[in-house]
Amino acid sequence: MKSVQKLLLFTLILTFSSLARGQKTTPERTKLVVGIVVDQMRYDYLTRFEEKYGDNGFKRLINDGFSCNNNHFNYVPTYTAPGHASIYTGTTPKNHGIISNDWYNKFEKKSVYCVSDDSVNSVGTQSTAGQMSPHRLKTTTVTDQNRLFTQMRGKTIGISLKDRAAILPAGHTANGAYWFQGREEGNFITSSYYMDKLPKWVNDFNASAKAKSYLRPWTTLLDIKTYTESGADLNTFEGGFKGKENATFPYDLGSLNPQNGGYDILKSTPYGNSLLTDFALAAIDGEQLGTDADTDFLTVSFSSTDYVGHNFGVNSKEIEDTYIRLDRDLGRLLDALDKKVGKGAYTVFLTADHGAVNVPSYLESIKIPAGYFDSAGFEKDVRAYVANIYGRDDLIEDISNYQVFFSYKVLQDNTIDAEELQKKIAHYALQYEHVNKVYTRSQLEQEGYHNSTGELVQNGFDQKRSGDVFLILDPGVISYSKTGSTHGTSYSYDTHVPLLFYGNGIKKGKTYERTVIPDIATTIAALLGIEFPNGFSGDVLTDVME
Repeated sequence: MKSVQKLLLFTLILTFSSLARGQKTTPERTKLVVGIVVDQMRYDYLTRFEEKYGDNGFKRLINDGFSCNNNHFNYVPTYTAPGHASIYTGTTPKNHGIISNDWYNKFEKKSVYCVSDDSVNSVGTQSTAGQMSPHRLKTTTVTDQNRLFTQMRGKTIGISLKDRAAILPAGHTANGAYWFQGREEGNFITSSYYMDKLPKWVNDFNASAKAKSYLRPWTTLLDIKTYTESGADLNTFEGGFKGKENATFPYDLGSLNPQNGGYDILKSTPYGNSLLTDFALAAIDGEQLGTDADTDFLTVSFSSTDYVGHNFGVNSKEIEDTYIRLDRDLGRLLDALDKKVGKGAYTVFLTADHGAVNVPSYLESIKIPAGYFDSAGFEKDVRAYVANIYGRDDLIEDISNYQVFFSYKVLQDNTIDAEELQKKIAHYALQYEHVNKVYTRSQLEQEGYHNSTGELVQNGFDQKRSGDVFLILDPGVISYSKTGSTHGTSYSYDTHVPLLFYGNGIKKGKTYERTVIPDIATTIAALLGIEFPNGFSGDVLTDVME
């Protein structure tokens, strides 16, 4: 007994001596990694709204962690599914195969959704919203590699309002992935890919009617007169909600929700992020994350920022309020991690799956080149052009995601050279208004592009899944409504996103050296001492780590 007491006393003396000398006493092993993705977060949201942020959210991550200020996506298209897949696989669509949110499957002759899976069943809902899995993701994720390294003892839980944003980060081996089913339900659900029934903690959360509690007025958190970092509240560039004449504060969600998808209205407000934060805290407790000898993963994707951006645009009061409120929710999450896992015992990274362009109609109003691309008109015209040359109207199977897909059987049966057809369509498309560049399959398979738009297209090109001709539109041009904003291009407003590291094993500092999205998974893998994802192409950011 005395020897035990002496050992404890010696340990205490060493600990206090280390503290006195300023040496760190944080655990060497990270107990929990929390990966945070903020959907549609441009880099400049960190700096633009900085004065409105508190000290415990974004600023805590920046001031006490490491900030990569020149971080970019190194491929196109910049959409949600490929974004989340690239963050966690450490590579690009060229390797992991998630080339868009949905795409034309030339083998099945139909459009497919990135995570849809008819072989599994919904869990937690009677609808088909749970028939999802990561089966189309070709490579492993860093979350998979952690599961393999720990002999499947380290847990992985993925959560988001969006199914794809919960499923793809959690990888193939996750213990659970949960997403929000709105409409009349207002519950978090999952898939039989993971389990046969919801765990008690999820059922308890759903039964608590948390979602219902957020069907309340949405007013600005701070005095709207102080929101000088965004445009006028009343303007012609925003969408708004059905049942309300103007897209202006306040919004009575309790009365607007029946006309706007029931509980789905929460997705387009900052309350969706607050609800997800509540669910994240419940997941930490319910799964006992970060409480044993093996590192766990919690992947959190805040989707409401994307819905608000699509509805109201980059320059809206609504987007400013959403980020101010998200900052408070981040602080709430970090405080909970300090308490539940322990200060210095967890590691956080925060990034985005893409950025967004300012509403083109707004840009045009201030004389910045911008505009709208008529996708339907282009498809009609290019089909007519090809039919006129070849006397057939069945050479093109599909045009989607700014890609043209050929019918190779028809080409073969009629001895039509595919490369010649690619060149003809490329030449025609380049004459079309708002088309900036065109790439063909032959170019992408044969040429090596470097430091150019071609490199981004090539990194997003999957030989089996992608099309045959690829369009790049002019800067500031989108195929979308004239209110609200969108994303998907190779331009900096879509590629430049935040990258923050914080916590165990992370240095304080910042860099303006260029980093790219695939660097995240490799850096986290190196930090944990585990194998990299099996298709990785990113580098380890050594300056980030202690």
